[in-house]
This record gives sequence, C-alpha cells and structure tokens, in this order.
Amino acid sequence: MRQIRFSFVWASVAISWVSSLIAGEPVARPNILWITCEDMGPHLGVYGDQFATTPNLDALARRGVIYRTVWSTAPVCAPARTAIIAGMYPASLGAEHMRSEVAPPPFLKMYPQFLREAGYYCSNNSKEDYNLTKPGVVWDDSSPKAHWRNRRPGQPFFSIFNLTVTHESQVRKRPHTWVHDPAKVPVPPYHPDTPEVRQDWAQYYDQIQVMDQQAGTILKELDQDGLAEDTIVFFYGDHGPGMPRCKRWPYNSGLQVGLIVYVPPKFRHLAGPDYQPGGVVERMVGFVDLAPTVLSLAGIEPPSWMHGKAFLGPYSGPAPKYLFGQRGRMDERYDLVRSVRSSRYVYLRHFMPHRTYGQYIDYMFQTPTTRIWKELYDRGQLTHEAQKRFWEEKPIEELYDLADDPHETRNLAERPEMASQLAEFRAALREHLLQVRDLGFLPEAERYRRARLAGMTLGELARDDRWYPLERILDAADRAARRDPEMVPWLRSAVQNADSAVRYWAAMGLLIRGPSAVSAAQEELRALLNDDSPSVRIVAAEALGRYGSGELRTEVERTLRELMSPERTGAYVSLEALNALAAMPEIAASLRREIAALPRRDPNAPARGAGYIAHMVKYLTTSK
Repeated sequence: MRQIRFSFVWASVAISWVSSLIAGEPVARPNILWITCEDMGPHLGVYGDQFATTPNLDALARRGVIYRTVWSTAPVCAPARTAIIAGMYPASLGAEHMRSEVAPPPFLKMYPQFLREAGYYCSNNSKEDYNLTKPGVVWDDSSPKAHWRNRRPGQPFFSIFNLTVTHESQVRKRPHTWVHDPAKVPVPPYHPDTPEVRQDWAQYYDQIQVMDQQAGTILKELDQDGLAEDTIVFFYGDHGPGMPRCKRWPYNSGLQVGLIVYVPPKFRHLAGPDYQPGGVVERMVGFVDLAPTVLSLAGIEPPSWMHGKAFLGPYSGPAPKYLFGQRGRMDERYDLVRSVRSSRYVYLRHFMPHRTYGQYIDYMFQTPTTRIWKELYDRGQLTHEAQKRFWEEKPIEELYDLADDPHETRNLAERPEMASQLAEFRAALREHLLQVRDLGFLPEAERYRRARLAGMTLGELARDDRWYPLERILDAADRAARRDPEMVPWLRSAVQNADSAVRYWAAMGLLIRGPSAVSAAQEELRALLNDDSPSVRIVAAEALGRYGSGELRTEVERTLRELMSPERTGAYVSLEALNALAAMPEIAASLRREIAALPRRDPNAPARGAGYIAHMVKYLTTSK
C-alpha cells in the first residue's frame, strides 16, 4: 500500500510539472552540478569502505542519497563517456573501441545541446574524451576555466567538474609519500599480495582523499555563491579503479561506481518516492541513464532514440532488470566481451576466448601491479587460481554470485545448479544485443569498409539489416566462440558464406578450436588468404600461422606483410594484422625488420588513437 501511495504521489507531481511546462507557466528550473572523477569504484566511507577518507562526499551523501548499484557501461574512459554524452550504448554507434572517434549518425545530438536549446548555460571543466565527434557546438565552455560563474546573471546552469587525481596515471606516479598505510590496505584476492601491489592500492586511496578535498572546494564555492539550495548535485566516477583487472575489464570490479545525488528541498518534487535523505536507492543505474535523467530534471523529454531511462524528474522511466557492460579494443589490443548484471549476479560472455585476459597493453604495463603480477605468473609463483587466470585463455562464460563472492573469483558457469541462471542471462544478453544493434560483431576494419561502400555512418550501418544482418552474424559469432568440436563441419561450410562477417567468425571459430580444427579446414582457410575482406584474410592467416602446416608459412607471411602497413591498408587493418602477429612469435620474429620499419600511423585515421600502432610495433620488435 505504501508503494502504491508513493507511486500515485509521484505520478501526480509529474503530471503537474509537465502541465505547467505545456501551459507556459513559469516553473523554477534547477541548476545541475556534476562532480565526476576518474578510475574510481565505490570506495567511499558512505559505501562502507572503512579505509577510505572521504568526509566531504560522505557529508553530501548524508544530505542526499547513494545509489547502491551503478554501472559505467564500459570499464575505460572514452567509451564510458560516450555512453554518457549520447545516452546510448557505444557499441550501437560503432564507438566502443578506445579512442575510435566515430562520426555520429544524423539523428544524434549530445545531451548538452538539448540543455542549451532550453536556455541552460553548459560548462565542462574539462575532459571530454568521447569516441564520437561532436555534432556542432556542444558546450558554452569546455576548458580548464569552465565554470558556472561565467554564465549570464540568473541563467540556469549545467556544470561538470571532472577531477583527475584518481586516474590510473596518478596511482603509479612516483616518488610518493603514502598517507594510507600500504601494510594495512585491503588487497582484493585476484591480486597477489606484494609490496608493489600494496603501494599502488594505498596510493589509490591517497588520491581519493585528495579528490574528496577538491570536491569539497567545489561544493563550498556553490554555497558561497548562494546556489546550494537551487542546485541538484551528482557525484560519480567514470568507471572502476585504474588497476589491472578492474579498469578495462567488464566485471563488476571494472564497471561499478558510486553515485551520490543531492536534491535540495525546493526541488524535492523531482526526486521521486525512493529519495529519502541519507538513504540508499536500490534502483540500478547504468551510464546510458544519465543523459535522459539530466534532461528530465530540466523538464525536457528525452528523445526516444536514447537507450537509457531517466531515474529522476517528470520523465522517469521504469527501473531496469539488468545492466549491460562491454569490452572492445582496449588501446592497441582487440577483444570482444559483453557482460550483464542483475541485482545479485554478474554474467560475462567471451566471443574471443582464445585471447588471454592480460594481453600486453603498453599503458597498463606501466603500473607496478601489472608488472609484478605478470612476473610472478611467468615464474610459476602464483598459487591462487583467480590470480593465475588473468594471464590465461578465457572460458566462454563466467557467472558470479556477488552476495557470496563480491570479488568475482569463483566462476559458477559450469555448475549444473546454475543452468537456469545461465539461460536467463544468455537470453537477456541476446535480446539486448539485437535491440540496441550492437556493431561489435563486425571487426573494426570491416565496419569501416562497409560504411564506405554504403555511404553511411557506423551508427546508420548498425541499423541497416542489408549491410549488417545482425541476427545471422550474431549466430555465427556465438557458434564460433563455443569450443565444441561438433561445430567444425558447420564452420568449414560457413567460411564460404556470402557474408564476409560470417566468414570471419567461421575462421575465428576454427582458430579458437586449435590444431585439429585448423588441420581439418586447412584448404578452406588457405582460400581465405585471398578474401576481399582484409579482416577475414588476417584471421585466416593467424589460424594457419599458429596451427597450419609449415608449408603454408610463406603464404601466411605474405598475407600479413601486405596488410600490416597503416599507410597502405589503414590503421585498423594494420592493428588487426599486428595483433595476429603478436600471437605468432616465430612469424613475428621473421618479419621483425619489416615491422620495425613500418610507418607509425595512418595519416587518415583519428589523431587521438594514433599511438596504438607504435605500441604494437614496439611490442613486436622488443626482445622478450
């Protein structure tokens, strides 16, 4: 009865608010302030972390609410911020790969553009880092000097202050004087307990303390300007901690962040029935929900193409049953993982299980934790299965019960009693992928090739079944990733399919299954070395280079030699070829001189990701 009464009151308030807007009656509009930080999970005192020193944010939470379960959609900054700015899943726009800088489809506007049209002053201080190019003017000011104080007198504002001191680069910055004692810092069981790991985690908590002080300064400025009771305040991080197996991985450890929201009394009608000061909101939130929520708070109906649902304001939508996460190319390394979270469980589906969790990524290996962890694995000195697993090939599926295993170390996917849960998550994931038109099942180079042929943006391509028959391609990817040998006859037939994406996944499936499958399909794979799709040629070359007969080595080398130059074939074909060579050390060694002489970038590719080819060249030409 209490829930019904709350729902009725909230519906009445919403109707009154919208009616006033329609009637043109003056309605006070809230200012909206977002304080965000980087690479930080829910490690705040108010979330029960007793090692964290966060008095300012804890005080904000006592006046407002915390959301218990919030996912950042992607466990690394650029795609996570893409989900926020667009209100859409990045993979549905072809924008899930790190720093891919994709042109948006014509229908898309970024949420600050809607706010500016409604009269808001929009400032961003100062990181953007979207994987989408901006469709026109987005911010009134996006710079280190951006501030609500620069608006016209009386103009409502939306302002972001992004605090960078918790970023991965700051956790490993030395020299450092530790405030939080490394000897006492909690170390998650998936990390080895070494001095290097303890120092990194303690420095992470030190940086959180600094960030909390900076957040306190911004809140003080708001109060000094007499705006505290006119401003709705959000605090959140952009994804999980900047530590290996957190950042870049779509586990709960890489995706969960804290979210604090304070709604002042005069705007409490926008907060909804589950808002109780000092309380905890159980509704799950994904980053795709942030854009529609800020529009709703400003009295703007979110556009129907946004995937997210507002969780505050008059246009609040139904609470989600699941949250969805993704992993694509992380800097220079390719992978394809999708994850699903319910209130209790986390499910991961690997479509490239032959790639290890801990592929070498130049930026990640600058962190001391990463280096010592890999050294211990190479020396055979890791005893914990969860610690060893990071450096080994992946299972097809993972399932974790967060109630019993909050660090996600015990995979339940093969337990018979979890069969119904697995079936539920598989069905939920498939429905989601088809609904949002996830473009991740086209290799990066292939999606650009098709977009050029079709004269479309990637977002348009994703929604055109003629160019992207997703259901058929998804079925091929699903069959390919499962290691069952019974599927080999189907894969051998599918390498001759008319659709290059199906051929790609068929060749990938043979590669995943290893020597016996590749040997059985050697002639079919050999024919693919001359395919019209470079992505198909590359995966066939890797399969034959790793598991084919030695007599084909010359053809494999020729194929990869032809495709690995970014100036000749483009950045994404080059990256795919260099990634294949990274799995074939003997062939890479025979091509070392030619790899070292490669141009380090494609002059036609986006500048922000230009260094990734250089990282692969360095990796392939450095003695190990």
